[in-house]
Amino acid sequence: TFKAGSFGTREDVVFKLASEYAREKRAPRLYVAANSGARIGTAEKVKKAFKVAFKDPSKPENGFKFLYVTKDDYVRLVQSSKEILTEPVQFENPITGKMEEVYKITDVIGSEPDLGVENLKGSGLIAGETSSAYEDIFTMTIVLGRTVGIGAYLVRLGQRTIQKKTSSPIILTGYQALNKLMGCEVYSTNDQLGGPGIMYNNGVTHLVAPDHLSCITEALQWLSYVPSIRGGLLPIVDLRVDEIERSVNYSPQPGVSYDPRHLLAGAHDGKGVWQAGFFDKNSFKETLGGWAKTVIVGRARLGGIPMGVVVTENRTVEAIKPADPADVKASEAVIQEPGGVWFPNSAYKTAQAINDFRTEDLPLMIFANWRGFSGGQRDMYDEVLKYGSMIVDSFVAYEQPIFVFIPPYAEIRGGAWVVVDPSINPAVMEMYATSGTARGGVLEANGVASVKYRTKDLISTMHRLDDVLIALDAKLKERITDEVRNETEDSITKREQSLLPVYEQIAVQFCELHDTPGRMKAVGVIENEVEWKNSRSFFFWRLRRKLAEFDLRKKMQQAGDVGRSVKSLSPIEASALMKEWFLQTPGMTKSMWNDDKVMLSWMAQSHEVLEQKVVEMARECVAQEVFQVMTAGGSTSEIGTAGLIKGLSQALNTLSVSEQEKVKEMLKGALNF
Repeated sequence: TFKAGSFGTREDVVFKLASEYAREKRAPRLYVAANSGARIGTAEKVKKAFKVAFKDPSKPENGFKFLYVTKDDYVRLVQSSKEILTEPVQFENPITGKMEEVYKITDVIGSEPDLGVENLKGSGLIAGETSSAYEDIFTMTIVLGRTVGIGAYLVRLGQRTIQKKTSSPIILTGYQALNKLMGCEVYSTNDQLGGPGIMYNNGVTHLVAPDHLSCITEALQWLSYVPSIRGGLLPIVDLRVDEIERSVNYSPQPGVSYDPRHLLAGAHDGKGVWQAGFFDKNSFKETLGGWAKTVIVGRARLGGIPMGVVVTENRTVEAIKPADPADVKASEAVIQEPGGVWFPNSAYKTAQAINDFRTEDLPLMIFANWRGFSGGQRDMYDEVLKYGSMIVDSFVAYEQPIFVFIPPYAEIRGGAWVVVDPSINPAVMEMYATSGTARGGVLEANGVASVKYRTKDLISTMHRLDDVLIALDAKLKERITDEVRNETEDSITKREQSLLPVYEQIAVQFCELHDTPGRMKAVGVIENEVEWKNSRSFFFWRLRRKLAEFDLRKKMQQAGDVGRSVKSLSPIEASALMKEWFLQTPGMTKSMWNDDKVMLSWMAQSHEVLEQKVVEMARECVAQEVFQVMTAGGSTSEIGTAGLIKGLSQALNTLSVSEQEKVKEMLKGALNF
């Protein structure tokens, strides 16, 4: 409530220091938003002293020439505190009628802090800090009151937002100011501009809660999925309400629309019997639910391990664009968006969610069921290509495991496959498909058949397979009369027409057999086929293995990060070296490397050995760096050697006497003197 909750330069500094402290500690940063934007003010001393040079003092309504101060006020305001900038002018005193020197005000500086534009500089400072914080740590905003201007930008820059349902608009300008600008009463509340009805439906607000306590509860639940510090261990909970080694009972039916949330969380069937889903019971929490509804995103747990989730909506949904009261010709637009298609808004939502999961250090599970991107004129104009590309950008930056899984009776086609293919970031991405029922290809089977299995091809296949047509073809080759030949040709034509519908289906089936999981596995575009009922168990052990593998891989990469001469291992190189270590272990084979339980068991049993190997790697990298520095030749060698000796001397001075003696003995042994 101080200064109406406005941001002055001192508030900006406090905000920045608090945010920097969170980044230094790599801890989550919570911004409770209730403010009125950048502070505005006026110089009160000048306000009480200035005078007006009217064009006609007897008729002030005719306007004025300038503002000024008298000589006495000039001395008081300028010589002591430089509150104004002026220029001397001759002005006729309206009382005496004589010309006298006054000081025309050209600039008001003021002695009070935080009067105007300096607050905007501070706003830029904390805007940049918040943007950096989003990349470095977990940032979240709870909007408990109106948040204006820079306050609204801070909400968006921090990305994750929980908004109270009432009296908490996120706005750039108040409705009264807009009404004044337009000269009429257009808006009646700030909620029309930035309430949940706007911000939840456009993706600025992730969650809406009815009151203060519910907002805090939602924030705590969100934090329960996130490591306590950035880059820390995932908060794995003790699983007591669900089993790891259980079947996934809920399964969609072919050709029947369903709520994809049931794949994740489970649902009751028509008889009231619970059908368990993929994730732990009651662990899925959806966010951004009001925006771009053809994609569903949220967080869930698999065997107690938190994960980010993206799943395709397969049903048709409505996107509503409200009419702007400021435009008398505007009307509400309701747009039908079919399921299984990426539109500009849902592509942007997908990319935004993946970026959020990345900065939360969460592994990611994608249940992919997209037929492609919407490429109509309106969607191309609305930048679907740009937002689709952002999905690829978000995958490239990801560092935790990503599993792309085609669920039962789902498909990925064309450009949709391109933006989720593991080759985008092979160090972290893997792709799987449900055995038997998943499909993937450039076009749907109907489309391929219409292009690659045309009518002439269908007729050729009929004549190759149909006994009646084979017999009629043979009859044509015999010596027959023209009348019989014409009758035979008519019979062939009629037979072809009668068989055409079924052979069109045969062609579609033949083309569809090119899109099966078996072929995907054979050509190497997926890792493996997975039975849907066993998918929970499979991905739990796969996730545990990948998390352990990534942790060791990170240590191996850090071991080589000692200087500029030695190149640290890439993630793929580190995994390849890890595989070499695995195969060097007695009893281990190449097939065992792909067994997640065996791999986890090996890592647990060989923990001390692996840690020692990492230490040896670091030691060897340091040795190589020193060798490169001292043998580079020319001045580089001289400078490097001198720097090495200086650094060694400085380091020795920080050690205790016993530690110094130990280092000297090591040097003597290495140098043979």
